[in-house]
Amino acid sequence: MEGIGSKLLIVLLYFLLMIAPSIHATDFKYCNKWKEYPVMVSGVEIIPNPIIKGKESSFIISAFTDKPLSGGEVVIGVAYFGWSVYSETGDLCANISCPVPAGDFTISYSQLLPSIAPPGSYTLTLKVKDGNKNELTCIKFDFSIGFFTSSEGPVDT
Repeated sequence: MEGIGSKLLIVLLYFLLMIAPSIHATDFKYCNKWKEYPVMVSGVEIIPNPIIKGKESSFIISAFTDKPLSGGEVVIGVAYFGWSVYSETGDLCANISCPVPAGDFTISYSQLLPSIAPPGSYTLTLKVKDGNKNELTCIKFDFSIGFFTSSEGPVDT
């Protein structure tokens, strides 16, 4: 019996090692670390990471609210080395089904990055506001754009 248990443990560890690299949470911080936001963010995932120019990328924000959300807006700003390069404001209910009941929910946002986007480090600021423009949450996180487009790749030498 002991042999079967150790073999099962080895198989389980192997699968964990295979899955672990694909599970990559992105570090984030609140815009104002002293503010108590009504919507608390629990995680950020970027797919693919690093982002590939010319390919659609997704940002998945996991959050929690203790009060239902009936609507509002999502404000996104992107900075490249501190310079604002992109901003967008959209309807919260375009990203999730409203009303959002109290509890856990996710906001998914996808964007096709142009192939002319310069490679390097970027910072994304995401704000969620209610229908009265009250800020429900605000987070910032960094992401990278790789050097190649989806149709390019490193050249073999």
